[in-house]
Amino acid sequence: MNAVEFQGVSKSYPIYAAPGDRLKELLTLNRRQCHKDFWALRDLSFEVKRGETFCIVGENGSGKSTLLQLVAGILQPSAGTVSVRGRVSALLELGAGFNPEFSGRDNVYLNGSILGLTTRQIDERYKEITDFAEIGDFILQPVKTYSSGMVVRLAFAVAISVDPEILLVDEALAVGDIYFRQRCMRKVHELRQRGVTILFVSHAVGDVKAIGDRALWLEQGRRMELGDTDRVVAKYLAAMVKKDSAYLLLKARPEAPHPEALVRAPEVAEHIPNIDHRYGDGRAEVLGITALDEHGQPVHLLEPNSRLVVRISVRAKEEVPMPIVGFMMRNHLGVDFAGTNTAREGHELPAMRAGEIYTVDFHVDLPELYPASFSLSPAIADGTLLGYKMCDWIDNAMALQMGHSEGQIYGYLHLPCRVEVNSRLSPAEPEARSAGLAESRIG
Repeated sequence: MNAVEFQGVSKSYPIYAAPGDRLKELLTLNRRQCHKDFWALRDLSFEVKRGETFCIVGENGSGKSTLLQLVAGILQPSAGTVSVRGRVSALLELGAGFNPEFSGRDNVYLNGSILGLTTRQIDERYKEITDFAEIGDFILQPVKTYSSGMVVRLAFAVAISVDPEILLVDEALAVGDIYFRQRCMRKVHELRQRGVTILFVSHAVGDVKAIGDRALWLEQGRRMELGDTDRVVAKYLAAMVKKDSAYLLLKARPEAPHPEALVRAPEVAEHIPNIDHRYGDGRAEVLGITALDEHGQPVHLLEPNSRLVVRISVRAKEEVPMPIVGFMMRNHLGVDFAGTNTAREGHELPAMRAGEIYTVDFHVDLPELYPASFSLSPAIADGTLLGYKMCDWIDNAMALQMGHSEGQIYGYLHLPCRVEVNSRLSPAEPEARSAGLAESRIG
């Protein structure tokens, strides 16, 4: 049985040109319409399975928050039906359900009661709530004195304390500091393992790809894409890049006189091992990508603390005045881990004419990374870092496994580090510092 079902759901809001039009419409006997309908959602149908983490992405104003408010029962649809099966806990707007004049403690009991808890149940969970929120003595102060981060800490702590069957999380977590956001994400993973259904709205596509089982992309209230999270996010990002490129007008640089012969790289990578998704305007294309060592030999296993050469060959089909070639490195969770391009590295490529082929080698010094699979997504664009048009992007064109390091990797990577003991760092006493190091070596 599904936890949430939308069947042909539409939601409209009346928009009045002037405040008085609302009263005119109310008092008019023939009910003359004095407003325009703004449709936040249009004929939307989907289902969320019980225990699934379902993510919603889209631009501001695309209908994401309206969708969650319909699930929470705050709004009623203008058309269609919304079916929700299970106890719902929602973290929607910042501080929703909180009285700013009440203390944090009073709001815990107020909000808990709204969510269906008895006073006794709140008493039993109060310490757990305050421990998770970590706002200290501010729990006894009025909420109006809280920072936005403190409000969301308390709101999230209350929301997860009701043992929800369905948890709704809007973009509210974005205002939290990185420490609290990491704790929240760990809690979300814990709820997933317990079988809680989660509807998650966020502009942080890394979080969406890390926790989402499926994703829905909304555009002006309509469903653009629904399905596998990686595929939906890739198409959404591609559309955003295209829109941003159209918005930013590129300043054309003076054209250099064209040589008679077309440029063709002496060595060309002509193999693309894998294509998960490919997009761009097609004015240039990625011909191939390969990973090599310093001696030009193919690399099949990444070695910690080694030099990797990522070779990407591209060909112009039309004029590309300001080519940028680069790649994105993703980890096994599909999260963008690291990336670079010729513009980022300060290497300005000459304009490309139709038929010309460039091969770009990126010499990368690999740190000690945790042993996992990493994918490389090559691309060629036209423009600058501030505004460009994507010509060709290939998702996960190549996968490489990172080998095991001699030492333990804590987290994602080991930072190069030098350890000193009992040393002086003050530049005012260089002689004393040298003496201290000498004593340390003697001892």
